[in-house]
This record gives sequence, C-alpha cells and structure tokens, in this order.
Amino acid sequence: MRAMICRQWGGPEDLRLEEVESQPLKSGQVRIKVHAAGVSFATTLVIAGKYQRRPPFPFAPGTEVAGTVTEVDPACRRLEVGDEVVAVLDWGGLAEEAVAHEVNVFRKPKNLGFVEAIQLAISYPTSAGALTWPETLDVRSGHTLLVHAAAGGVGMAAVEIGKILGATVIATAGGARKTEFAKAHGADHVIDYRAADFRDEVLKLTGGRGVDRVYDPVGGEIFDQSLRCMAVGGRICPIGFASGTIPQVPANILLVKTIAVMGFNYGYYVGWSPHDARFEEADRTFALMERIRDWCEQGLCRPHVDRTYRLVEAPQAMRALLERSVTGRVAVVMET
Repeated sequence: MRAMICRQWGGPEDLRLEEVESQPLKSGQVRIKVHAAGVSFATTLVIAGKYQRRPPFPFAPGTEVAGTVTEVDPACRRLEVGDEVVAVLDWGGLAEEAVAHEVNVFRKPKNLGFVEAIQLAISYPTSAGALTWPETLDVRSGHTLLVHAAAGGVGMAAVEIGKILGATVIATAGGARKTEFAKAHGADHVIDYRAADFRDEVLKLTGGRGVDRVYDPVGGEIFDQSLRCMAVGGRICPIGFASGTIPQVPANILLVKTIAVMGFNYGYYVGWSPHDARFEEADRTFALMERIRDWCEQGLCRPHVDRTYRLVEAPQAMRALLERSVTGRVAVVMET
C-alpha cells in the first residue's frame, strides 16, 4: 500500500510518499480501507517532533480516518467486514489502509460522506466532551458560551454543539470570511478579533455581566482576556494552544470571580496520554460518539471540509493549515 512517510523530524515538505507493507492485526484490532483522512495543526506538531507523543521512525502521520472495514480480528465484538466507520489512530492515517483498535472505531452516520465524517473522529468528540461532561464545561440551556477560533475544526463543532445544548453562543474568528462561517454554523453573535477587542465586545453583548463558559483552543493572550470577560462562577476550558503560548493562570482573578479552569484532554480517552485509558473509558467514549452520531443524523451537526487533497498532496494540506487559510477542516482523499 502507499503511505505518506515521516523519516525525520521536520516540516510537511520532508514527508515522502512510499510503498510500505501492510501492518498485521493484533488482538482486538480491525483493518480499514481508508477513503479519507484528516490532518490538523497537531499533525504538523507530530512531524516536527513537538507533540506530546513521538512515534517511532518511520511512520505515517495522521490520527483520524474514515473508511470501510476489510478485516476483523476474532476478538472484536462490535464491528464486521463492510462496516463504514470513522476511527481514531495512534498514527498511520495518511495511508491507503489503517489498523485501529476496535475500541477506537465507530460506525459512520448514514447521512455523512467519508470526507465529512473524518471530523467525527477527534474534532466533534473533543468539543462534545468538553461542553457536555459534568467535570468540564457542563454547558446548559440559558448559558452564554464564548467559543474562540470558531472557524476551525473544534471551534466549529463547539458552536454547533453549544446551540444544540441551548446556549447563546458568542464566536470569535479572524476576518470576514471566518466570522461569516461561524455565523452560518449557528453562532448568535460573531466578533472579528482583528477588527475589535473581543473582551469589550463580549461585555457589551452581555450587559457587563460576562459569559458563563469559555471554550479556548488558542491560549496565550486570548485566554488571559477571556478571564476578564467572564461572569462570576464561570468556567473556562483550555483545549489547545494554537497561539503557541501557554498561558500562566492569574489565580487572583479565579479567586475574585469564583472562576474555574477545567482542562480537557480527549487524548486521555483514546490512548494518547501517558496513561492509556482507551479501554477502561470505552463505555463513556462510545456513549459520547453515539450522541454525536445521533445529532448528525438529525441534521444538527454539519461537519464542513474546506478543501480536499490527494494523498501525494498531503504536505500541501498541512501547509494550508499552517497558513491559517482554512475554515472547518481539510481532508486527504485516497484515489480509488
């Protein structure tokens, strides 16, 4: 099979398309013919050697795929050959076939194509877990939710899920194209952070009260200013640090406004953290994915792929992400 291979830490241009051997199945694993794979900002960190996990060389990057099951280990119980699925991988997504633990593979919603479905592997469960689980943001009807980077993959999902949960959603994004995109996906209010101070705008929109919940994939100054436009008793959830700066939390603001910082690492539930909890947390993850599939089949979630690339063009897909020219997600599509 063909795969985009990383043999040294570097940038997208250092990847090479190669013929490689198929990986044998281990107990509880399935083989998937990949129709579409996702790339994300995290993918670029992985190939640069800057992510929390470093796969052994050589490897194919990519942690999310959509495709058809072609082989099932006898220990598997949920899946059969022919099932159309989405899967979370440790790595290996940028290839014509992939091997995944059954616990990380989920049936694709019937009304979504393979290209759109890649977002259900990581983007949507990341946002759904952060917004719905009691120990994280626990968004309820009547809350005001501030979503940063609302035109990105997880941000778009957070906007949609926030509306499903009954929140008033304030979305921030950079530029007219991205704010319009956030509005089209359900945001009640949009703020172009390039044109206005989002902190001031949020306080105006909330009559000076501030927001109840903040979903932040950006970090840095965005996190700092978010604390200053939150309501008393609010919660803020850092999802990532796309700004490149990890904020230092000013505890005095947390104390004065009774604010809680609720971190959420979806990687813990799919095997990417130092403690691999994918098996012990499987029931919880499966229930979350069933809820998301339900929302998709009701038409409440509308995953968006900005553009597609062929496997040989995967480096260009990553470069588009680094240039911040993408709304929603990009996908790598395998030639058939």
